[in-house]
Amino acid sequence: MYFFCLLFLVSFYTESQSYDYTIEVKISEQKLYLLDGKDIIKTYPVSTSKYGIGNRIKSYKTPLGSHRIAKKVGTGAPVGAIFDGKRRYTGQIAKIYTDNTELEKNFELTRILWLEGMEKGVNKGKGIDSYHRLIYIHGTAEEGLIGTPASIGCIRMKNNDVIELFDMVSVGTFVEIRE
Repeated sequence: MYFFCLLFLVSFYTESQSYDYTIEVKISEQKLYLLDGKDIIKTYPVSTSKYGIGNRIKSYKTPLGSHRIAKKVGTGAPVGAIFDGKRRYTGQIAKIYTDNTELEKNFELTRILWLEGMEKGVNKGKGIDSYHRLIYIHGTAEEGLIGTPASIGCIRMKNNDVIELFDMVSVGTFVEIRE
């Protein structure tokens, strides 16, 4: 009985704790802002979808609205670590391109911040669910394209930037994606 009470308290505390930082992604600027209240702590260049804004499954577009970080994947993985479709480190390291090279395959590298939509009918629900669409903030092999729309829905960051951000935020951190 003691174990179940302790488990409940840990679960309740984790779900109800407040988070100091929030994240705002501005698609028109191709920037991600880490905020402490209204103060900008850090600004990072990003790449959102080359197909534009949208919430439909298989649209390859970046969804708008309120999200939260549902899962963090990749703690301690090396820079350029390639994750497979089940978000497991493959043991492989990607070559990082700093020029305008476009690869045929999309890789999730280094760290993954898996987003969950919080607005029913906008980014949560059948056919539009950000979590089920596998919308992440993650590192990329195409660092030279950061600052321009180049992804297939996710928010891409330079690998060292995503490590820094990953270490500063928690599961539950609020993420707002705006035009």
